[in-house]
Amino acid sequence: MTSEKVSLTEFLKQQYLAESLTVKEVQTLLDFMELVPYRKNEVIADIGEVGEALYFVVQGIIALTVEESGGENEIATVQAGDMLGEMSFFDRQPRSIRLRAKTDETKLLRLTRTMYNRLRVEHPYITVTLLEQTIISLDHLFRHLTAEVTTYADYLFGKGKK
Repeated sequence: MTSEKVSLTEFLKQQYLAESLTVKEVQTLLDFMELVPYRKNEVIADIGEVGEALYFVVQGIIALTVEESGGENEIATVQAGDMLGEMSFFDRQPRSIRLRAKTDETKLLRLTRTMYNRLRVEHPYITVTLLEQTIISLDHLFRHLTAEVTTYADYLFGKGKK
């Protein structure tokens, strides 16, 4: 086993994604994923594309951006330990945001649709764990957006007067 795989195994074992997996299962998951480096400002996935991969941030910060008034507006960031790309991957709808590396030496684990489909057949327990992490990731997004909408409504209408 390479030192890179050992490091990635140790990293993933510290993340929620892998907390219920054995070391062997984490290593199996890594066999289905590819470590991909990105430079600062490099686009990882673009608006309008249908997600053909899930990503797990190993190192760096990812900016989630939208196009507004001819420019790009950052709406959120994702850091090491977080999953991204799950919405378009699972619903197969075009992306509404751009994923862009915000830091140099950004590293992501990428799970392509082809490899996910193989993982689903060959290692269903690992896939269920991945799906649970996806649900949690989407729940965090929903809760964040709900808080933002509530704050905005409070600003517009006054607290408690929606």
